[in-house]
Amino acid sequence: MATDFSAGVPSPALMLEASTAYRRTAALRTAIELDLFSALAAAPLDAPALATRCGVAAPRGIRILCDALVTLGFLLKDGSHYSLTPEAAIFLNRTSPACMADAFLFLSSPHIEGAFRELTAAVRRGGTSFEAANVLAPEHEFWLAFARAMAPMMAYPADSIAQLLGAPRGDKWQVLDVAAGHGMFGIAVARQNSNASITALDWPGVLSIARENAEAAGVASRYRTLPGSAFDVDFGSGYDVVLLTNFLHHFDPETNEKLLRKIRASLAPGGRVATLEFVPDESRTGPAFASLFSLNMLVHTPGGDAYTRSELEGMFRNAGFGASEFHGLPPGPQSLLISSL
Repeated sequence: MATDFSAGVPSPALMLEASTAYRRTAALRTAIELDLFSALAAAPLDAPALATRCGVAAPRGIRILCDALVTLGFLLKDGSHYSLTPEAAIFLNRTSPACMADAFLFLSSPHIEGAFRELTAAVRRGGTSFEAANVLAPEHEFWLAFARAMAPMMAYPADSIAQLLGAPRGDKWQVLDVAAGHGMFGIAVARQNSNASITALDWPGVLSIARENAEAAGVASRYRTLPGSAFDVDFGSGYDVVLLTNFLHHFDPETNEKLLRKIRASLAPGGRVATLEFVPDESRTGPAFASLFSLNMLVHTPGGDAYTRSELEGMFRNAGFGASEFHGLPPGPQSLLISSL
């Protein structure tokens, strides 16, 4: 957001917005915790009626919260009645099949907020200085929460990646899903390609969640799990597709290239790697979400980063890959790199 100017006089508006941004997060989180958006799904309500629908909530508290949510663009107001915006109806209403409320709660969770309270120390150190925030620790409980919460948010990019890879053609594929998490990326390939078999790699506890999602999607008979660390486990060989989603940003380039060489050795002739990442432009100052994502890696990892397209392509070249295709995945903030041998 650009700084406001009045008659050529600089304004502190940008600084005020940044220093009070926590109010937006708190308002959204509280509304989700009260299930306020679901309460408004059927019809508009005024504050007293909405307070009753939300359970233990005071009409004054609901009125002030809802007015703030209108200001922030999450609700509409007509007279004294509040209603959902189209976006809130889709993504925040728990009766919607596309609801992402749990993902938004996860993104504002105490673990993530706590890590950002240590940002000054992380900047001084050049990486996380808060041991509890280091998500690279083996079997960190962070990934259990991630797998449970983030599946709905990843459903659309997962389907898009499967389509871009050509899954609907129905080729007989062996697919390795590295750091599978919730499993949605491998599951999307299996759903679009009935001839695809998936091997999901992650920590044992996380894989139990991926297995549940595979069973719910009806692809469990073609879904195998491989517990352990991507850096230590023997992948096997003969994979036609390797899914490498939301993983490389956790590590420094040298570590990534070591992993990519291991992945390359696991591929069948003609095999490809699909890499999903938040990719800033070459100046690293935009797009905003991808550029700011580097801060996440600074507070959560010793050496991770959000890498530019040229940096990602360079890692793959150094690991022995050939050409890479680059795809945006609108309307989301991530991009896809498809790399071939």
